Amino acid sequence: MELHKQQPTDFTSYLCTTGGVSLVRSHKTNPPKRISSIVAVSITNNPTSTMAFNKLMVMLPLMFAARKLDGEDEQVIFMLRCAYFSVQFIISLSVIYVFVVCNKISQSKFKGTLIYVAPAPTPLADPNAKVQYKQITFGEHIYSTARSLLTSTLFGIVVTSGLHYYRGMIVGLAMQSIMGPLNLFENKLAKAILLSGGFKDGESPQSRKFFDEKYREDLTKDDDVVDGEGKVIVFKKEVAGEASKKKDSKRTFEAILLDTWDEGEKADVMPLMNALNKNNANFKISQSGWTPLMIMSALGAPKSDVVIKKLKELKANASVVDGEGWNALHWVAFHGCASGAKTLLEEYGVNLGLQDVKDKEGKTALEHAKQEKNNDVVKVIEEMVGGSEESKGLTDKDGIRKRK
Repeated sequence: MELHKQQPTDFTSYLCTTGGVSLVRSHKTNPPKRISSIVAVSITNNPTSTMAFNKLMVMLPLMFAARKLDGEDEQVIFMLRCAYFSVQFIISLSVIYVFVVCNKISQSKFKGTLIYVAPAPTPLADPNAKVQYKQITFGEHIYSTARSLLTSTLFGIVVTSGLHYYRGMIVGLAMQSIMGPLNLFENKLAKAILLSGGFKDGESPQSRKFFDEKYREDLTKDDDVVDGEGKVIVFKKEVAGEASKKKDSKRTFEAILLDTWDEGEKADVMPLMNALNKNNANFKISQSGWTPLMIMSALGAPKSDVVIKKLKELKANASVVDGEGWNALHWVAFHGCASGAKTLLEEYGVNLGLQDVKDKEGKTALEHAKQEKNNDVVKVIEEMVGGSEESKGLTDKDGIRKRK
């Protein structure tokens, strides 16, 4: 069978059959000419990990052993095909599962959590160089990482299969039958999801640390942080006492608002409360459209209810929606803050119709609460809204804040 007589005749061609997608994704670089280039090839296929020395010790003997395979033997070709496509089928199912789980996590209540991720290691990088962390939301990062893993895996299968059927190369089938599972479990995110699944009760991004990321409290004064555009972010470290109050006065209202949200349930809400006035009660964060009322309703920190009441006095509008079409009750429902739901509905009343508003996905706050299994919030909303025939009748009759 003439198709399988074509074998790579030089080391560069040979690497093409062993690297699969890894080498193809690096096609703009110079062809590899040294053994050390194999390390670079492998790393490009797995941006979240470095290549261990013991893996190289598996790959090199395998590389030379695969060269001894008889490309004209139909039985050898058949066995290689069975092995390769069986392994890749299992890997594909595993990667699809990882993507589905990560996609769900990216839409969870942790999606807006800010994380600080170090760049992927490269073989020629200076080990003593200062690490520059990138600030990104947890939801965006876990989704993009899982999507990259899925696309690179499927693309690698297509490339290796194409080289086999159109160029007769069988070395790639042999190499990837062995290295494929190793590459998958070298990916920290895939390994964590396959072995432990998604978030369980009580777990959070901080407890799992899929990417060895840092959080705001983990950063030191020596850490450099940049945003998505590569601009350096400078954090102002808070201190106790009068110095803290002076720094609060220098911070922008948006910075105080975001810092309060980042601190979560342990947040000190007093700096925000002291900064509130009629001019900023309906303030919107520039990129996301978040408002103080949304954040305080979902925060669950001590004295959050006091701030919500102050916002009501300052004429904060609870009907305002953010970039996703969420109002303050959507925030409460998604993040699972029952006390915030109770205070919000008590202060603004059910006749405002917050419970009837649908976001850009067509979901109400109650639907989000049920989807996230925030049963305590579901109970509060249903007790204060669903059980009141009188309030329901007013909403249906007058159409107050009711949306399709």
